[in-house]
Amino acid sequence: MSAVPLAFITGASSGLGQALAWRYHQAGWQLALVARRTGEIDSWAAAQGLRPEHCAVYGADVADTGAIVSAGEACIAAQGLPDVVIANAGISIGIDTAVRADIDVLARTFAVNNVGLAATFHPFVAPMAARGSGRLVGIGSVSGIRGLPGHGAYCASKAAVIGYCESLRGELRASGVKVVTICPGYVDTPLTRKNRYGMPFLMQPGDFADQAFRAIDAGASYRVIPWQMGIVAKLLRALPNAVFDRALAGRPRKRRQDE
Repeated sequence: MSAVPLAFITGASSGLGQALAWRYHQAGWQLALVARRTGEIDSWAAAQGLRPEHCAVYGADVADTGAIVSAGEACIAAQGLPDVVIANAGISIGIDTAVRADIDVLARTFAVNNVGLAATFHPFVAPMAARGSGRLVGIGSVSGIRGLPGHGAYCASKAAVIGYCESLRGELRASGVKVVTICPGYVDTPLTRKNRYGMPFLMQPGDFADQAFRAIDAGASYRVIPWQMGIVAKLLRALPNAVFDRALAGRPRKRRQDE
């Protein structure tokens, strides 16, 4: 790791990305922050007193492969090769497969949450492997462990994040590059405030960011945050389908795009 380490974080304009950016800044790291809404990052950085030498901002939609790859390449050219890359950008919208427009929502979700994650990592994989160090961090979700009614796009995409990161971890095992999968439970962010169902063990973003920072620093291969949701996740995996389906009967569905 360099004398002043660098963290590259997508989806940094709000929520988990912003909380992770602040946690890394507090630890003395330089930041490379990516979002579609760069003005919001600029305003937040100014309010926190982050000077340009502390924080560079790159505008990109992670669903646009060319744009996010270019942002990564620009970061390497301007700031150097990051020590940690966090593919945090993601969307969560309910779908109904009987509604034609929701198939497009499904495609957009995969484009952001899955293709966008791989494209975020792409510029850094070979140079990190050549250097022999680095952390590639995929933000999954406890929702990726079992499918929830009305939540098919998000659950499927986050299950794919978990599987993809596991595959990448095996590919890079001998290179010195660690692949870390972080699966949050419920965190109080703009993404979750629209939910119309109970959210057990709801965390504040700063608390999540602190635990994620420690897990990433330790090079953990997989971590559910908070630990209580890790226990819930293990129980969900073990439940027979019939019991799981009965337990979720009548649960409110995720809001769709026009609700």
